[in-house]
Amino acid sequence: MAEPVALAALALEAAVGWPAWLYARIGHPVGGFARLVATCERPWNRLETPERRRRLLGIATVALLLLVAIGAGLAIETVAAHSSFGWLVLVMAAFPGLAQRSLYVHVRPVAAALARDDLAAARTAVGYIVGRDTARLDAPGVARAAIESLAESFCDGIVAPLFWLLVAGLPGLWAYKAINTADSLIGHCEPRWRAFGWAAARTDDLVNLIPARLSAVLLCFAGAGGWRTIWRDAGKHASPNAGWPEAAMAGALDLRLAGPTSYDGVTHIKPWIGRGRAHATAADIHRGLQVYARACLLLWLIAGGIAWLR
Repeated sequence: MAEPVALAALALEAAVGWPAWLYARIGHPVGGFARLVATCERPWNRLETPERRRRLLGIATVALLLLVAIGAGLAIETVAAHSSFGWLVLVMAAFPGLAQRSLYVHVRPVAAALARDDLAAARTAVGYIVGRDTARLDAPGVARAAIESLAESFCDGIVAPLFWLLVAGLPGLWAYKAINTADSLIGHCEPRWRAFGWAAARTDDLVNLIPARLSAVLLCFAGAGGWRTIWRDAGKHASPNAGWPEAAMAGALDLRLAGPTSYDGVTHIKPWIGRGRAHATAADIHRGLQVYARACLLLWLIAGGIAWLR
């Protein structure tokens, strides 16, 4: 049952996404996870609390998130099993966990702003999809940031939730989204987050282990290249997973990605991924979006093929 649900959810999300008017009225399901993390973090992650205790409380936060996400998924599946429209219920509950259209419509404005030489607008647009400092990025830096986010979010926003939907149904999809949300909020190495966010970061590494490598393979097929860059540079990334889709995209577009980056005013010297051009442009973002769209199509074919074989 998960395979046709996955295919229909992909199609529905690609068609309508999560409209702005709907977000304005009810928010998004992952916002609930974010609020739960914030509710736990405020009293449990005080700097005066011993680091060991904060780590244990961070583990408890992840456990609570998983309990809520898996419990909600199981409850919806139970309702669907006793409904005449159960299949539709599952599709409607699954499609918000995917982000094909959302990612595309957030990256495209960055290219549009760069194409009209509006660097300020490009910085603003890319600031919606990256966590780094954007105020001092030059045009190539903005373009690289957008392409890196596109590659990494292909895994986090589409491949991984789809993978866990196919493996573990609706509870698997929303458990993944809960963990990924927690990692984005607290899974950082800065002193404030290091202990409390440890469990979120390590769990996110685990659940993305297979999806990240699958994402890289799909991007290489979609981009007709990138294999050598994966084997040479994927391991250079600080994350055990993010370097895979990023290296695949760098190779497919013949670019250099990553490199020195600033977060919260602090410059981090990161190695370059890829051996192509560092001077990325709006045209490179458009080429990246084309690779991304073809990779999404491959996912549709995979989901459809699995459904047909079953």
